[in-house]
Amino acid sequence: MSYHDEQESIESFKAWWAQWGNTSTWIVLVALMAAAAWNGWNFWQRRQATQAAVLYEQVQQSVAAKDKAHVTRDAGDMEARYGGTAYGQMTALEAAKALYEAGDVAGAKAQLQWAIDHAKDDEYKQIAKLRLAAVMLDEKAYDAGLALLAGTPLEGFQGAVADRRGDLLAAQGKRADARSAYQLALSSLGKSDTSARQLIQFKLDALGG
Repeated sequence: MSYHDEQESIESFKAWWAQWGNTSTWIVLVALMAAAAWNGWNFWQRRQATQAAVLYEQVQQSVAAKDKAHVTRDAGDMEARYGGTAYGQMTALEAAKALYEAGDVAGAKAQLQWAIDHAKDDEYKQIAKLRLAAVMLDEKAYDAGLALLAGTPLEGFQGAVADRRGDLLAAQGKRADARSAYQLALSSLGKSDTSARQLIQFKLDALGG
């Protein structure tokens, strides 16, 4: 490259920089900041998951020990600090079962409602609804249980939801509606679900007609 050509290149660059230099600098800075934020977010997520896993192990130990006070405390800590992780929804269902078995129905209901409101995965929300509806059946809160199960069930849960609705309707004395719900449950279950199908058929037979 000759001296003249080199000077022309320098002058061209100066002209380009005068027009676009500030914009280019800001683009680079924004890109660097975005990369730093992304790396920071990933680090925070990994740290949260690790800490949640440690606390979840503690929850399981409290459940195994049937220590109701510690189950309640650990579940509260999990939901307050790591409720956005997968461990939050897992803890809520485990704590609900442990508290119900310990006779703390109110505590169990609170955990199930938390899962319905905050679980990351729809499957966990649907399971929580089914279990809470079962508690409502025990409490004779039939209308509340039916309202909880209203709407289209999640894929794969049609049979379980119809079965639970049948239980609530049968308890209300609505035999025809209960029979329809149980029949829907049977038609939704696969042939391999032998024990579930047998139980639902028993309920149908018990209704008569």
